[in-house]
Amino acid sequence: MATRGQFTTRIGAIAATVGSAVGLGNIWRFPYETGVHGGAAFIFIYLLCVLVMGIPVIVAEFVVGRRTHKNVCGALREMAPGRKFHWFSAVCIVASILIISFYSVVCGWILEYLFQAISGGLAGTSDYSKLFGDFVSSPYRGVMWTVLFLFANYLVLKRGLKRGIERMANVMMPLLFVLLVVFCVNSLMQPGAIEGIKFMFSPDFSAITPHVAIGAMGQAFFSLSLGLSCLLTYSSYFKDSDSLVKNAVSVALLDTMVAVLAGVMIFPAVFSYGMTPEAGPKLIFEVLPAIFGQMPGGYVLAILFFFLLFMASITSTISMSEISIAYFSEELKLNRNKASLLNTVIAMVLGTLCALSFGVMSDFKIFGMTLFDLFDYMSSNILLPLGGIFFSVLVGWVVDKKIVADELSNHGKLKVGVLKPLRFCLRYVAPFTIVLVFLYGLGVFEFLK
Repeated sequence: MATRGQFTTRIGAIAATVGSAVGLGNIWRFPYETGVHGGAAFIFIYLLCVLVMGIPVIVAEFVVGRRTHKNVCGALREMAPGRKFHWFSAVCIVASILIISFYSVVCGWILEYLFQAISGGLAGTSDYSKLFGDFVSSPYRGVMWTVLFLFANYLVLKRGLKRGIERMANVMMPLLFVLLVVFCVNSLMQPGAIEGIKFMFSPDFSAITPHVAIGAMGQAFFSLSLGLSCLLTYSSYFKDSDSLVKNAVSVALLDTMVAVLAGVMIFPAVFSYGMTPEAGPKLIFEVLPAIFGQMPGGYVLAILFFFLLFMASITSTISMSEISIAYFSEELKLNRNKASLLNTVIAMVLGTLCALSFGVMSDFKIFGMTLFDLFDYMSSNILLPLGGIFFSVLVGWVVDKKIVADELSNHGKLKVGVLKPLRFCLRYVAPFTIVLVFLYGLGVFEFLK
């Protein structure tokens, strides 16, 4: 059997794993969720959720991945022998493919806007709503950019762990942080920026409602890529000398930092130019291009911004792709290139159908949803929460606590004082909060809005 790859350095492991978590959920979804939920109070609950739910579930996936050094199917087979839990790997793989399929469509939109920013198309219009509507309804442009994005994804993945994933993460993640800081400084220099800062960091605790709290739980869950087995898969490439607790805290801290910096980047500018923070998903493709059009140096800023989004998005799709690629390689015995190509072809076919959901296939619906909306709903509202509950219960209740302690202490080499609170969170806190997110996603709490 061929030697399984490992990340070369701890920095490379952290960079790749943070890249897995950091994506459009941080730079796109976090700001608009913060906007629609009232700002600072939402962020306060979000941070609490990262602490009591996010970090424990990250550690749970890390324990399973690093203990076995296998893909999700092999890992579950080994961690729960005789219980046949490895069937749940199908849920993780299906969820990852569904997410890549619709997520790559949005990534294609980013490439289109990057092209428009470079070519001057964004500066040449004032009706950004029409620009976006015309683009997504085009019978070929959305498909073209989706396929190009997935091809770029494939070029990284086929090079493998060290020469592809780790090398890209070591370059892109530091650059992403640098660009975020540059945008934050620029945003804070805008007139009226203080209102955006107050919106983010001056909480009105009377504004905390069940709707706000459950929304913050959901954002923390999705921002950290919990339950998908991305983190399990990447941790299977960790060295045995890596501290799982330190790595988990580092990933959660850096991921949260990106989300908060994204808010600092966006909200001061939004308030400065008289826009509304409740703009929702259209914030990135309609509101911000309008702001760049009014800013000094807006042409350059628009290019850098959409390049920033591209970096954030491709690090996430690469990690989601690695779930199925590791499975194809180790369970189906395909070589790296064939496994990467199979994953890409499946994503291209389904991604094309999702892209066409905004145009010629807009009338094709299942359960009243287009394919794009259906893939989004199934993965985000059903499969990912189920994954989070599964890994919490697996490590909290099924896996022997001696195995968990052994992994966290690196076979007795490190002191671990968090085992009891970690198990408590995995047994009770995380499953309870994830169930709330799950029910919220199913619309059970609609009456709270």
